[in-house]
Amino acid sequence: MAQPAREALRRNAGHLASVALVLMWSSGYVGAELGIRADGTPLQLLGWRFSILGVLLVTVCLVLGVRLNDRAAWTRQAVLGLFSQAFFLFMIFEGVSRGVDGGTAALIAALQPLLVATVAGRVLGERTTAGMWVGMVLGMAGVVVVVSGGLDAGAAPWWAYLFPAAGMLSLATGTVLTQRLRPSETLLQSITMQSVVAGVTLMSAALVTGQAAPVAEPDFWAAVAWLVFLSTLCGYVLFVFVTRTRGATVASVLLYLTPPTTMVWVWLMFGVPITLPAVVGMAISAVGVTLVLRSRAARDASARAPEERGRATA
Repeated sequence: MAQPAREALRRNAGHLASVALVLMWSSGYVGAELGIRADGTPLQLLGWRFSILGVLLVTVCLVLGVRLNDRAAWTRQAVLGLFSQAFFLFMIFEGVSRGVDGGTAALIAALQPLLVATVAGRVLGERTTAGMWVGMVLGMAGVVVVVSGGLDAGAAPWWAYLFPAAGMLSLATGTVLTQRLRPSETLLQSITMQSVVAGVTLMSAALVTGQAAPVAEPDFWAAVAWLVFLSTLCGYVLFVFVTRTRGATVASVLLYLTPPTTMVWVWLMFGVPITLPAVVGMAISAVGVTLVLRSRAARDASARAPEERGRATA
């Protein structure tokens, strides 16, 4: 029984990782809410988050004998870490600290897939089919429906939404660069190097601005722990894994599902109601995601067919 179970797990690893990615990635926006509600600033939360994470991961690498002395690898991962972690998350957290709720921040970040899909065809050599574009448009429409139902009711000034928008652009850049550079480092090496770079960068900024001292509240440390273990060790690791195994487009499109998932998180934890536009938007985005994933699978199958026929003939 063990062998069939392992085989089934191997066959469905991509799908399971995709579901887990949506859940864990959404937890990051909830962690931002938790930290801000505990009176932490974005630099405090992120500086301590990545400092702790960096120490943990370096320790694991030392125990396992994982090499961390490749200068070229550090250069690659530093660039990716700054775009995909440090700047992206700081902009998201800064938006939340200025009144943008976690669900809305997730909605803005979910606009990233269309940018990635547009750039991917030219920069990454990934062919985007008509079905994938239709799915992208549907996913975008779902996001717009949700935003239109709740954006005007927010307490944040209009310019506060520019922060998560800038974060979304940063993550899109990091996603494309990951596929463009195709780093040879293992997942553990990548996450460790990126976390160290992000930790040094953010804690340095916190020290310069006088925000390095942590808030003396248990809720602050609970938020930091939430962000370290759920959002990074689970969420970002899954994002890198899905990007490497299923492509930048699929990994980014899956982020369309983080806004509704975040809304469920926020409803369960903070009692924020889920509105009718949110439900409608969720459904539209889900259809779009399904269409993109199916279209991509059909495209990949079509691309493999000539090669398989060649092997059969030989």
